[in-house]
Amino acid sequence: MAKRHINHRERALSLVQDRGIARARDFKAAGIPLIYLKRLTDSGELIRLGRGLYQDPERVGEDIAHNLAEAARAVPNGVISLASALRHHGLTTQLPHAVWLTIPHKARTPKADGLPLEIVRATGEVLTAGVEHVQVEGVDVPIYGVAKTIADCFKHRRHVGEDVAIEALRDALRMRKTTVTDILRYAEIDRVAERIRPYLKALQ
Repeated sequence: MAKRHINHRERALSLVQDRGIARARDFKAAGIPLIYLKRLTDSGELIRLGRGLYQDPERVGEDIAHNLAEAARAVPNGVISLASALRHHGLTTQLPHAVWLTIPHKARTPKADGLPLEIVRATGEVLTAGVEHVQVEGVDVPIYGVAKTIADCFKHRRHVGEDVAIEALRDALRMRKTTVTDILRYAEIDRVAERIRPYLKALQ
């Protein structure tokens, strides 16, 4: 029985290493019982990205950065936002199953071969305020700064979860990645200042 357990474990890890990201159905097709996925995620040998998506933990940082560069190439009018921006700024432990992008309201819905995208739309200052630029693999990647990202997470709390927005707000202030003044400035632009104020008050 022990030998069989090791065999399933090694085959599961080999599958993820080969594919980078593997789906539950890939393991099933390889004859690996899905119970082993829970054991491997509990032990930290696999990371669960989302429902039915698993990744080698050693490739997480590398792949996330690469995906931001790919998204910037594929969607030149987009800005990295929400969960993807939180991850880049070190404000969430969650691994987004797709790259989150904010695009102009009337822009055509973009597609990127092999790269899952989550799209939100904005106009005016909501779209243009708080954009920073980082270099990833020689690609200029537009991404919202910390304060704007937090305001956006409250604005789109139904997409990212209000608990994620609150955690990011708390951690950003604790780690001094932004200030109350900056958060409120972008919250006014996003029209969520009144929603954020009670949380700011509780944290002070």
